[in-house]
Amino acid sequence: MVYHDDDVPEEIVEPLREICLALPDAYEELAWVGTRWRVRGRTFAHVLTVDPDHHAAYTRVSGADRPVPLLTFRSPPDELDALLAGGPPYFRGRWGRDVVVLVLPDEIDWAEIAELMTESYCVLAPKKLVARVRHPS
Repeated sequence: MVYHDDDVPEEIVEPLREICLALPDAYEELAWVGTRWRVRGRTFAHVLTVDPDHHAAYTRVSGADRPVPLLTFRSPPDELDALLAGGPPYFRGRWGRDVVVLVLPDEIDWAEIAELMTESYCVLAPKKLVARVRHPS
């Protein structure tokens, strides 16, 4: 198994990369930990493995008591309420009014992730770029 520098398995990073980089003018960069995808300097997706001993803010939000891969993203208000109403594995990020933290499960529904990443991108991208987005079916 190949790992990224913060132990996010490539089998998580690679599909995310494909989804995120398919969006207009999206780009990838290494974050302070993990990998993030951005549009016009704004992060619409960030994947990292949190360790309760080193990532207190993420641990408090997710309740993780062991290292777990997390995906943070933005959500429009109506979707945010729906995601959070279901409870875990979705949590509200405490560092933005529209930030969602998803503890990634062992079996990831990549179609759902594609929808979430597209919505997150659309929350932050300029209208001109949003008009070019092809939404996943």
